[in-house]
Amino acid sequence: MGASASQISKELLSEYQELTFLTKQEILLAHRRFSELLSKNQDSLTTRVPQEKVLTLPELKSNPFRQRICHVFSTSEEKDDSLSFEDFLDLLSAFSDSATPEIKSHYAFRIFDFDDDGTLDRTDLEHLVNCLTGDTSETRLTPEEMTQLIHNILEESDIDKDGTVNLSEFQHVISRSPDFVSSFKIVL
Repeated sequence: MGASASQISKELLSEYQELTFLTKQEILLAHRRFSELLSKNQDSLTTRVPQEKVLTLPELKSNPFRQRICHVFSTSEEKDDSLSFEDFLDLLSAFSDSATPEIKSHYAFRIFDFDDDGTLDRTDLEHLVNCLTGDTSETRLTPEEMTQLIHNILEESDIDKDGTVNLSEFQHVISRSPDFVSSFKIVL
């Protein structure tokens, strides 16, 4: 597959380790996996990988939020959701076992905020439920079931009763669910 034309220097490796929740071994493995997504002789430290290629990774292929994950972690100025190696490291760091609950919940909130407006409103929650249950005729909730579920979510989560869930409300709910933090991971 794509042989990387670049290696990570010891200095850069140490810097990545300081800036992420990843070990040196995990960073080197991430570099190898990222390099495999590149064409031959592309520089892994300067080349962006298109979202379509990133989504071929087995760890993301079956994740119902795979496109949102790329969107949230992409720093592409082209708004094409491509990932640089550093974006890829940020993604892996946030999903690692070593990431703090605050980091995990922050990124989960951003992934679930489908319209990127800083709140989870009824539309975001409906998207979220459809991603989790599958949006097929067999798995889709009836309109009544969806309305009731969203009502229950807001009743439990919307502390200030403004009809949306903000980051601090989301983090409050997540803090009472330790299983969420342990299940929010991607392992290469």
